[in-house]
Amino acid sequence: MRRKASLVLLAFAVFFAAMSPLLRWYAFPRLAKIPPGQYQEMVLEAKPATLLEYSSMQAKKVEKITIVQTLKGNVEESEKIERSAGRDVVVWDSLSYVQGPDGKMVSQIPERYIFDAHSQAPVHATGEMVDGDRVTREGIEFKWPFLTEKRDYEYFDAQTRTSAPIHYKGTRNFRGMDVYYFEQTIPWTKVKYPKKMPMPGIDSTKLEKQTGTTRWYTTKRMFWVDPVTGAPVNGEEIHKEELRGGTLLGGRDKVTAFAGHVKMREDYIDYTVDLVKTNRFMILMLTSYLPWGFLTLAAALLALALLLEARSRRPGDDPGTPAIPAPAPQPVVSP
Repeated sequence: MRRKASLVLLAFAVFFAAMSPLLRWYAFPRLAKIPPGQYQEMVLEAKPATLLEYSSMQAKKVEKITIVQTLKGNVEESEKIERSAGRDVVVWDSLSYVQGPDGKMVSQIPERYIFDAHSQAPVHATGEMVDGDRVTREGIEFKWPFLTEKRDYEYFDAQTRTSAPIHYKGTRNFRGMDVYYFEQTIPWTKVKYPKKMPMPGIDSTKLEKQTGTTRWYTTKRMFWVDPVTGAPVNGEEIHKEELRGGTLLGGRDKVTAFAGHVKMREDYIDYTVDLVKTNRFMILMLTSYLPWGFLTLAAALLALALLLEARSRRPGDDPGTPAIPAPAPQPVVSP
């Protein structure tokens, strides 16, 4: 009976030992993915800031500038692209809406970001754009890959419509989490005007051609990224914009259009950290907890199977030596 139990335990040990690498290297890359219908909202603020008043074309100090950034999964479009691409695809329709201290719109820039649901690598398909301009992204945007590595990544900048390295700067502790800190600096670069600006009666797409006034931009971008999920738990930018030259400035060389240190609002940081911690546990189940747990269980079952097999053998038994039959009883002869 003990031998049968030891064989059953041995079979289970082999099963769990095989499941350990399968979960990590086969199941995880296929099961871990961004859901196509995800919706996320984030509010960032620059307090204080400098903002251009377009009615007078004068830069003024303001108490606060608010940036509302939304990411909305477009399930219908992702299903269309999946049929032709042959893989799981996510389509995010995003909007960065900038408003001044009075609540009025300063600018808004829509984007469509199309990427692989598992690796977060960009997928080039019809509809990929920034502010209505077709783009071909290289690298990541908004989110790092699952199991982020300690290295530099290519990160897409929506203002310049180009990608540049974002540098890994070390591991830090943020709200009790060990996170990777990344930085990217975009030098002063001439960029397009947003198509929607607070300039009634003026077509911003023709503004540079009509006035000769150009728009320039620079930023230092900072992210604190959870290495398990690849999701940023905090983000900041030291952001500057200028208008330069042309007739719009009335003879001035340049004027500040926007300047400020943009930070995530505290309540959105708390919400993001809680969400990331929940998703982090599910990823760790597939990459660490279950694989190592199954491997430990397999070792324990193997040890128990060997112990039962050893106990099933009586001391002194030698299965290789044939048993010697006991001598037959002799009859007793009466005297």
